[in-house]
Amino acid sequence: MKKSYKYFFTLIMVVVLIISACSGNNSEKDSGIKQSKTKNELNLSSGDDIPTMDPSLATDQVSFTTFAQTQEGLYVLDKNDKPIPGVAKSKPEKSSDGKTWTIKLRENAKWSNGDPVTAHDFVFAWRRTVDPKTAAEFSYMFENIENAKEITSGKKKPEELGVRAIDDQTLEIKLIKDVPWMESLFAFGSYMPQNEKFVKAQNEKFGTTANTTLSNGPYKLSQWKTEDKWKLEKNNQYWDKNKVKVKQVNVKVIKDTQTAINMYQTGKLDMVGLDAQNIKKYKNRKDFSTRATSGSYFFRINKEKNNDLKNGNLRKAIAKSVNKKEYVNSLLNNGSKPLNTLMIKDFIKDSKGKDYTTGVKSPLDFNKKEASSYLSKAKKELGKDKITIELLTYDEDESKKAGEFIKEQVEKNLSGVTLKIKQQPFKQKLALESKKDFDISFAGWFPDYPDPTTFLDLFTSDSPHNQTGYANKKYDKAIEEANSDEMLKPENKDKRIKKLQNAESDFLESASISPLFQTGSALLRQPYVKNWKNHKFGGDYTLKGVEIKGEKK
Repeated sequence: MKKSYKYFFTLIMVVVLIISACSGNNSEKDSGIKQSKTKNELNLSSGDDIPTMDPSLATDQVSFTTFAQTQEGLYVLDKNDKPIPGVAKSKPEKSSDGKTWTIKLRENAKWSNGDPVTAHDFVFAWRRTVDPKTAAEFSYMFENIENAKEITSGKKKPEELGVRAIDDQTLEIKLIKDVPWMESLFAFGSYMPQNEKFVKAQNEKFGTTANTTLSNGPYKLSQWKTEDKWKLEKNNQYWDKNKVKVKQVNVKVIKDTQTAINMYQTGKLDMVGLDAQNIKKYKNRKDFSTRATSGSYFFRINKEKNNDLKNGNLRKAIAKSVNKKEYVNSLLNNGSKPLNTLMIKDFIKDSKGKDYTTGVKSPLDFNKKEASSYLSKAKKELGKDKITIELLTYDEDESKKAGEFIKEQVEKNLSGVTLKIKQQPFKQKLALESKKDFDISFAGWFPDYPDPTTFLDLFTSDSPHNQTGYANKKYDKAIEEANSDEMLKPENKDKRIKKLQNAESDFLESASISPLFQTGSALLRQPYVKNWKNHKFGGDYTLKGVEIKGEKK
């Protein structure tokens, strides 16, 4: 969901499975609620609505997680996050230099309206995304395809993109580099095929309602009521429909964590995310579990709207004023970890098994004394003692608590600084970020593919996600060099990692962001939801293969 992907989303995205037809005793017990499942149906709960179902325009986690259920690309991710054939029949055939890929497609792949999925659907979709007229934020994710960068900059036409349909079932792709994560990227939501006839018939309404959305994945979007709910139904046209076990998935937008927990306790929810105050209460139950996740949360500090934030000492003061350990322990307590870097831990390791983040130097740790010192310098340079800053954040329950905590920390540790909280619904918040209409934004990023650049590409000078005003030619050059043919050779893995670590260290010195935490997840889940499959990058999870089997103990 960005070069990544994965884009900003809820502080804690409460993913809830609601069992709609249940029976049995609904009284609360320490070990859970005893009830059985009588319908092959799930209801998911999301902290936010879907901003768009247009793969060319989506930039957020909610959309991409929905794509993981309703769309299928050339490849999909298995339970170990390895790419396996989706619409593609097999691995790509590569030229001797690895830069021309020929991929055969399944003859039985179909859209939910019965149309065949062909190589032309990929050509149309990818050309549409890189076309400047589409104004796709994630168009830069295609820059490893020949001519993509020239097309997005207006120097070449979309028809010159290095992809063509040799015939209905054969796709040829010309790459700039044979990067090791390319197949994983082809599983990402921005690379989904699009039915040209259908898209053009919907025009600007494409992907805005259930009726203007077409699916080629395990499920189809059959209902969508904005800011309320949506419904997924098994796609009987899907080529692998026999492996789709759950027939219907109803998704309800629930912004309040306690409301969701209460529904779980009364037997209406099958799985619920927990906030810190409830983790202590439920952690000894048999249906309680935690897991590490791969999101990085931080403050984007925008130098272009608030002139005070052009001051580097002020930015460092803000970054060092928040007690991250207290934040994750008091507000989250779900396995989340304090973070002083942009890159997350336990995601990329060098050839000796050493974690990438250990080689990154960050001056942005919590330190009240140093924060106060930086503030004194900033006040002197700015010629003022009082500073007011606006914090843009999400409007759901957990984000409200987070905003209050951050405000208290900043105002307590930075004398004379006032933080005003501005809460917005998810879609509106993304729009304000895109327009750089904010001072500081509480943001998150989840990786789109297994490489540090899925985070570091965010802050290159020409990145559409670089909403901070940071621009550094040295940083840009380092990222470009790290992705050169020479650096991408397996024998240069450690040398490449070192270059990226140094680039990130330089970026963090600018204090254009303030790292906060790496995400974790704590939840209550009943045991008859089987084969749940989470992902570290791309969509959060996939429902293909999930079953309702057995009963609660």
